[in-house]
Amino acid sequence: MYKLPVKTSYESNDIPIPDDFLKSEPHDAQPITFKKIDFADTVLTEYKGLYAVVLEHVLSPSECAKLIELAEASVSPKNKNKINGSPWAPALVNVGDGYETEVLEYRNSDRIIWDQQDIVNRLWARLEQVPEIKDTLLTSELPKGTVWDFQRLNKRMRFLKYGQGQFFRPHCDSPYGETGEDGKSVRTHHTLHLYLNDSKQEVGDAADLVGGATSFLSSNGKRKVDVNPKAGRVLIFQHRRLYHAGDDVLDGIKYTMRTDIMYSIRDAAIVNSS
Repeated sequence: MYKLPVKTSYESNDIPIPDDFLKSEPHDAQPITFKKIDFADTVLTEYKGLYAVVLEHVLSPSECAKLIELAEASVSPKNKNKINGSPWAPALVNVGDGYETEVLEYRNSDRIIWDQQDIVNRLWARLEQVPEIKDTLLTSELPKGTVWDFQRLNKRMRFLKYGQGQFFRPHCDSPYGETGEDGKSVRTHHTLHLYLNDSKQEVGDAADLVGGATSFLSSNGKRKVDVNPKAGRVLIFQHRRLYHAGDDVLDGIKYTMRTDIMYSIRDAAIVNSS
């Protein structure tokens, strides 16, 4: 069912962030590990050379639970679910010019949007401790040789809650752009997914969630590479050309947070001299 578009804006409560949140090591922390998805060694060989990586233990389970708690507290009364007063409201689809609409056959989940630069800065500070991240994500080169330099993570965190039977059908993520304070073009090139709870596929019967993988797909949807939910796992992948979906949740609830990596375009003079 397609509903008429509505003009949307997202305002958040100004909530205190614990000083040590994502800065100190929690009691249940483990070392971060890194693995690149080499599509040449998968059933999706047509994606050879495209960028996707999985990092484990970026957040601990207790930090994931705290982040959900903070996100729920951030929701202002005007953005709560109009039906039940929950901080989780239906996820809408962007149709341009600040308008969004509900398209349940394409995207069916609940969402919280929270603009909070300090939290994502702390998240990036943890990620950039991993050498492979610093080696691969501090610059981004698009076709035709345009070079972009890492600027920050997008402050807009989109928390997603999928219940039984909910999903996000196949799509490619679109870039978001703006003009920076220095007048340079700023643009997102990579998606960052943070999984906030465990699935049975990963930890067995200790989890309630079944299904809900992020699946990279062939154009006909018949071949796939799955990344299953696991608390503290981060999936980073390029927007361009990576066709993917959020698989149906078969049981339980799936919690994730999505943001983007933002880059500023490098001056032509710098590019020519490098």
